[in-house]
Amino acid sequence: MALKSHFSNEERIEAGCDEAGRGCLAGPLFAAAVVFPYHYVNGTLNDSKQVSKIQREALRETILKDAISYSVISILESEIDKINILNASFKGMNRAIQSLTVKPELLLIDGNCFVNETDVDYHCIVKGDAKYLSIAAASILAKTFRDDYMDNLDAEFPMYGWKQNKGYPTKAHQEAILKYGRTPYHRKSFQIKSQLKLEFYP
Repeated sequence: MALKSHFSNEERIEAGCDEAGRGCLAGPLFAAAVVFPYHYVNGTLNDSKQVSKIQREALRETILKDAISYSVISILESEIDKINILNASFKGMNRAIQSLTVKPELLLIDGNCFVNETDVDYHCIVKGDAKYLSIAAASILAKTFRDDYMDNLDAEFPMYGWKQNKGYPTKAHQEAILKYGRTPYHRKSFQIKSQLKLEFYP
C-alpha cells in the first residue's frame, strides 16, 4: 500500500521526523527531518527497515533531490550518556527541525511521544515511517547517514565489526567488547550482558 503524502486536509508545510541508532551500543544517534511538496508521490519510498541497502542508497538520492528541505544531525555518545537516549532522540529531532531551511507548519513525529522545543504543532504517529512519505524519508536519511558514519569508524576499530552491525548489540559485537574493551565511541550508559568493568581506550 502506498504511503500517504500528507497528514493535514489543509495544504500545510509538513515535516516528517525520525531517528536511527537508538538501540546501539556505539556511535551517535542520527535524526532527520524532511519536507516534501504537499502532493508529492513516490511509490517506492518506504520505512528504511523495509527496503534493502541498495534501495536505501538509491532512495536517499531521490529524497535529497525531491525534498523542499531536509536536515540530518547527530547526537554524540557523550551527550547521549548525559541526557539519556530518549531525551537524545527528542533533542536530535528538534535540532533537525530547527535546521530546516523552510519552516514547517506541522510536524509528523515517528513514535508515541515527543518533547517539542519548537513553536510548531506536531502529531506523534506510531510506525509513522510505514504510513507517511516524509517520515519514511527521514528514516532513510537518518539510517543511511548513520551507516556511512559507522562504516568510517570501522576503519579505525575493525575488531568490533561496525561495518556489519553498525554499533547494534549483536553477539559478535558484545563478545568483541568483552575481549578488547570499549572505545571512545561506545556509550558508557549502555551495558551488555555479563559485562564487567570495561576499560576505555585513552
